[in-house]
Amino acid sequence: MDSTIYRFLIDLHANNNREWFNANKQRYLEARDLFETFVDQIIQGLKAIDDTIEVENAKECVFRIYRDTRFSKNKLPYKDNFGAFITRGGRKSPFAGYYVNIEPSGSFVGGGIYHPDSRILHAVRQHIFEHPEAFLNILNDKNFKDLFPEIYGDRLKMAPKGFPKDFSEIELLKYKDYAVMQNLDDDFFLQDDAVKQVLKTFEIQKPFIDFLNEPIEKMQ
Repeated sequence: MDSTIYRFLIDLHANNNREWFNANKQRYLEARDLFETFVDQIIQGLKAIDDTIEVENAKECVFRIYRDTRFSKNKLPYKDNFGAFITRGGRKSPFAGYYVNIEPSGSFVGGGIYHPDSRILHAVRQHIFEHPEAFLNILNDKNFKDLFPEIYGDRLKMAPKGFPKDFSEIELLKYKDYAVMQNLDDDFFLQDDAVKQVLKTFEIQKPFIDFLNEPIEKMQ
């Protein structure tokens, strides 16, 4: 991947309006195509690591650049990043999956579940409650912890309803999201072996994804 994506996103950040975007639509299409090609390579490699991945191409995983501003105070019309969520069923799937984000000064890889609905969130918490040691073993694995030292996402201040407050790992049940991320320098995706490095990260992340998906599978 070359710097085309970064140059476009930097300029979009400085000119986030429809007039500029329409005048630079061809640049957007070129940058999007480059990102989709990169994601296609990730998908093909990831299938050898995680056999639950059934998506065939990047279009099932890449998020639209157009922002939904209807209920947001931020009225900027475009996202200034390219993101893809790779999981069974595509980006709108309820399953936990793998995430790639390219953004000037904000690139990262990671995954998990983000803003799940209440039923899925309760099922994941119940799974952690029933199997705390298995979850802790994943989180404390050296290779995993070196890349993902903490879970990201909003948290409750109190124990969630339906779970005992004196549960030994109650802090793990307070999360509203179960996601991890590894922040990356801007030049990461410009390296020749970027695909290989992302796949290595996803392989380390897979037990975390598998654990989250176990209770979700039972709901389907």
